[in-house]
Amino acid sequence: MDTKRSGTLAYGNRAARLRAAGLLCAVAVAGALVTGCGDDNGGGGGGSASPKASDGGKSAAASPTTSGKLTEDQTERKALIPKAKITYDKALSAATGAVSGSKPVSAELKRGMNGKPVWETEVATTDGTKSMVTVDAASGKAAKPRTDSDEDADDKAKLAGWLKKAKVTAQQAAQVATDKKKGTVSSVELDDNDQGKEIWSVDVVTKNDWNKTTYDIDASNKKVLRTHVDRD
Repeated sequence: MDTKRSGTLAYGNRAARLRAAGLLCAVAVAGALVTGCGDDNGGGGGGSASPKASDGGKSAAASPTTSGKLTEDQTERKALIPKAKITYDKALSAATGAVSGSKPVSAELKRGMNGKPVWETEVATTDGTKSMVTVDAASGKAAKPRTDSDEDADDKAKLAGWLKKAKVTAQQAAQVATDKKKGTVSSVELDDNDQGKEIWSVDVVTKNDWNKTTYDIDASNKKVLRTHVDRD
């Protein structure tokens, strides 16, 4: 046996094995680099998956599209209603007190010029002449009444007819609505529906979700004619 040749072969085989091992290491390093890299939009396979695995899926729960987020209208209701110390009925009482011989037509809780909540109310005398009165929702103080300059003779006659036919008061209509849905009355208005029937339209806001439910109530017999839930 040629020992010199055998030694050469053994050396050559060992060198080949070392080169192979080195190649495998290089491939592994390159693979790790490729796996760890990704574009800014999360295009890389491993880069986008690791955070989700480590935070238990909390990233998805923190998305802006989470179902628990309030809408703009819900946020507005949440900001206004708790600050209103004066209820709709007291606001209407202050408004009718500011206009002699008037009856309630509407009241709606809104944000005033100073950002604070106010009741924008409308009252009218028996001939249908309508006045608008702003009532501070914190103090109950009524501002100076403003006559509706856009109201013409036909408008007055129509409103006078509603007031005459309405046997149900705003307070009675609101009671019907809040018996159906426990919440805060944010608006009440004397109107007519598509069938020409005189109604009180009452908005009730629930504080657990800040949704608004509107009830159309027959102004002659308190019957609920329509219910609509506004989840916006």
